[in-house]
Amino acid sequence: MLLPALAVTLVLAAALGSVAVHPAVTLRVVLSRLGLSGGPAGIADIPASAVNIVWNLRLPRVLLGALVGASLAMAGTAFQGLLRNPLADPFTIGVSSGAAAAATVALLLRQLAGLNFPHMVPLFAFAGAVMALFFVYNLARIGGRVPVVTLLLAGVVVSSFLSAVISMLMVLAAQNMHGIFFWLSGGLMMRSWQHLWLILPYPVLGGAVFFAYSRELNILLLGEEAAHHLGVRVETTKKVLLVTASLVTAGAVAVSGMIGFVGLIIPHAVRMVTGPDHRVLLPASALCGAIFLVWADVAARTVMSPQELPVGIITAFVGAPFFISLLRRKKNEIRF
Repeated sequence: MLLPALAVTLVLAAALGSVAVHPAVTLRVVLSRLGLSGGPAGIADIPASAVNIVWNLRLPRVLLGALVGASLAMAGTAFQGLLRNPLADPFTIGVSSGAAAAATVALLLRQLAGLNFPHMVPLFAFAGAVMALFFVYNLARIGGRVPVVTLLLAGVVVSSFLSAVISMLMVLAAQNMHGIFFWLSGGLMMRSWQHLWLILPYPVLGGAVFFAYSRELNILLLGEEAAHHLGVRVETTKKVLLVTASLVTAGAVAVSGMIGFVGLIIPHAVRMVTGPDHRVLLPASALCGAIFLVWADVAARTVMSPQELPVGIITAFVGAPFFISLLRRKKNEIRF
């Protein structure tokens, strides 16, 4: 059910905007460009402006939103299963803060020093995320092990420090702060096919790794000691999943900025329907995350058209009430 829902979502999202294009026309343009329906001759009756809007402006943005949503949802599912913490998400261990801090540095260098090269901000963001992961992991490591509690504490400390660094950089930016704020709020505006190819390997390869370790994630829900007795190489599994989830998050943050709540609420919502089996939970979360972020981006670019909102604001407006209702439900379950 989710696969056709995602396909319909992609077509409708590419059709909606300040200049509306009929969904049937949108579908014809996409199929023609993919060589599945008559080639260029099959869309000769469609205005060139409509073809350009669908293929060059909206479709790469919509597909990028789907990849980012899937990446954050899968990473959140992996973090929650690995850390056995329902509050864990891709921003728990400081990866997103590292990406944000490095991207802020890149924006300042571009604005104040004139330094610029292709994909400068995404490359800086990815490097910052990897550096943050390396620092958190080594800070949390005790001997050859990485205890879950220590990892969470190290992530909180590093995130707090990097947030202070970002605040200081924004103060230094002065009148150039608007661009930094817009990136930190998350968004997919001005994204092209190049950004899509930049992120594509991470959700594809990361999703394959997550699914390969779905059995281990299921067993880890019983606790590390029980998992060890059942034959799971706990520390190796934690390293592989931690690095994979962090790299997938880094790739998403590098092209979209800080988009919160997707990795937190999507796994919760899907788990309520599918249960905790990661063999089903991971792919279902990826598809739901993709659908959710695509529609959030549609709202971001249409609700105040022609002005666009950062998509991170939309996800926060949706995610915060969901999370509050979830907390209230948990409180009632504990009470009764």
